[in-house]
Amino acid sequence: MRARVRKKLAKKFGERAHRPFNEKTGTQIAPRAQPVVNRRPAVSKVVVVTSGKGGVGKTTTSANVATGIALTGKKTVAIDFDVGLRNLDLVMGCERRVVYDFVNVIRGEAKLNTALIRDKRIDTLHVLPASQTRDKDALDPDGVGRVIAELKDMGFEYIICDSPAGIERGAQMAMYYADEAIVVTNPEVSSVRDSDRILGLLASKTLRAEKGNGGVKEHLLLTRYSARRVATGEMMSVEDVKEILGLDVIGVVPESQDVLTASNAGVPVIFNDESDAAHAYDDAVARLLGETLPLRFIEEPKKGFFARLFGG
Repeated sequence: MRARVRKKLAKKFGERAHRPFNEKTGTQIAPRAQPVVNRRPAVSKVVVVTSGKGGVGKTTTSANVATGIALTGKKTVAIDFDVGLRNLDLVMGCERRVVYDFVNVIRGEAKLNTALIRDKRIDTLHVLPASQTRDKDALDPDGVGRVIAELKDMGFEYIICDSPAGIERGAQMAMYYADEAIVVTNPEVSSVRDSDRILGLLASKTLRAEKGNGGVKEHLLLTRYSARRVATGEMMSVEDVKEILGLDVIGVVPESQDVLTASNAGVPVIFNDESDAAHAYDDAVARLLGETLPLRFIEEPKKGFFARLFGG
């Protein structure tokens, strides 16, 4: 893994990847902290990662999308909105570095600079963790808005909001200030139906919807996709989901043990160059940033001659 991280950093960051590298921890040695320059970027986007159903991979997607964007050199922050059930810090591998959280900042108990955690692997990536000891009522629109405005003033180009599951207050706070939304769903009926409910909230319960200025731009991301099960009729196809929800698909992440292994290790799977899931998240990030790429991993690989001959 260390070699792959080093290779990925070198590929994406050029000279910056040659900073001293700690072989014991597998991370770059961070340079001396520099004062934050309050310079708002020309374009600063708030992207919510959401779904109606729990367990579909929202937090994993938030971690990998934020990491993928940061690897392009864009200053990125991922905010955990799942107050009471904090998990983003675990997936990002920074759980031991949490001192202050999102709610502390909203309530004026800590400065935003103090609560932000900079990723040890990528200096353009930060995490704002959720609180484990408060409930979702601790979030309010004004407080969330102040934090997002301050993040923009600090120069963050992408603000990724990791939403809790469901349609209650926490999810609505996560989507309220969004410019774009990634709706995560599994290709099965209950997950797709719950995603349709989320689309209704995005169309009516956001600041953009209230102002009538075009609404939130919506993207669909399918996770745990199995082309083999689609071929046997056990799972909905990409086209089935697109037809029901009426959204373009930004990515299809295949079912893979690599995702669970990476999450347990606190290293986003996008660092694993040998994983199809990593390539799928790479593609999704590229599309989010405006590239046009064909979808991969939506068809079962064709068997070779000998595999067909001997039933392999």
